[in-house]
Amino acid sequence: MRKTQWFDFRNFLHKPSLSSSIKPRTFTAYSFVPFSPFAMLDPTILTLGGIVLGIAIIERILERWGAIDLAGQFEKVMRFILPVTFYGALLYFFATFMF
Repeated sequence: MRKTQWFDFRNFLHKPSLSSSIKPRTFTAYSFVPFSPFAMLDPTILTLGGIVLGIAIIERILERWGAIDLAGQFEKVMRFILPVTFYGALLYFFATFMF
């Protein structure tokens, strides 16, 4: 039969514990961000972005030179090209990215 230990309530609350009752557990941590920002430096995406940026710069130069009609034609084309290029590059990025 085991010997029973008696503790005074006041001593029980204020007495420091001799051994910790909480044992550390090991766990594996996973990252919720599986990709690096440098993955956006894909040559295909950079090429598409450079082409779109070049067309936008040409449009601004034409406006400054006074060729408003030609700049308007570029603007009409860019209204279609910009969204198509953006969504195409986004789709390409996620299709070729290795998770």
